[in-house]
Amino acid sequence: MNQETQKSAEPGTRPGSGGEVRNFTVLLSSTPRGARLARLLTVDALRSWGLPHERASHVVAELAANAATHGRLPGRSFRVTLYVVGATLRIEVTDARGDRLPVLRAAGDVAESGRGLLLVEALADRWGVTEGRFPRKTVWAELAFTPPEPVPSRSGAVGD
Repeated sequence: MNQETQKSAEPGTRPGSGGEVRNFTVLLSSTPRGARLARLLTVDALRSWGLPHERASHVVAELAANAATHGRLPGRSFRVTLYVVGATLRIEVTDARGDRLPVLRAAGDVAESGRGLLLVEALADRWGVTEGRFPRKTVWAELAFTPPEPVPSRSGAVGD
């Protein structure tokens, strides 16, 4: 598991408070347990950064479940990566089935599955698929949020 906060060095970027670009990445087993762990670790990372996690946890849950179900190859894992730049969270889920690209389609009224990407479409501001070096693909989603207000400094204030 890897969690980092690094200073942004790229000109023209709008980093989060304090000039930081936050990121988190983890490799998980392509199982239902790995998908559940992806959601829990996402919530933990976002809470530790003081960011809202409700929409992101649902998006990660759906993308990780898809990776564990449709992107699964025996013995291969999937990767979840979170980036926070400015007021945007980018979620990336990479799996080992580049030959099976996700398709957004309406599920039947009585279908028990098939609504995951519809949920991602509803919750994310943007989402898409990037084909990686074969056999990988990355399904990504971006969520805009209101950055937390900086904590005011009390140094020099009257009444200190």
